[in-house]
Amino acid sequence: MTTPQLSLLLFTLWTLGVLMVTVGWYRWSSILLGRAAIHQFRSDDVQGADWYRRAMRAHANCVENLPVFGAIVLVLSSARVQSSAIDALSLLVPSARVIQSLMHICFTETPRTVGVRFTAFTVQLLCFLALAGCALARGR
Repeated sequence: MTTPQLSLLLFTLWTLGVLMVTVGWYRWSSILLGRAAIHQFRSDDVQGADWYRRAMRAHANCVENLPVFGAIVLVLSSARVQSSAIDALSLLVPSARVIQSLMHICFTETPRTVGVRFTAFTVQLLCFLALAGCALARGR
């Protein structure tokens, strides 16, 4: 397994973890303890504690960006493009994603927390662009 593939797997596992530990736990515990019926969790009207609503957004952010990273890793892997820079950039992606998600879930929105979240997201975007650039430059 290459480092970009490992990073993609880590991103995927983080996405599943955010779902299971936050959204899943909130829903399952509410259903199993009789505080809510299984049909009460609507996707078009998010209700619940503030941290739960933030967790829903954090999970959605993961899901929105996972295919982008997956496509880049697929191209890198298919073209057999490898370098230490690609490895470093690839490892930075899930690291920044974890920071972004934790800031989103654990802290209410303030200028500082949103700034940290935005910075972590920007790091991911720059890594995506750099990795895609490496694939284009070396894959020819």
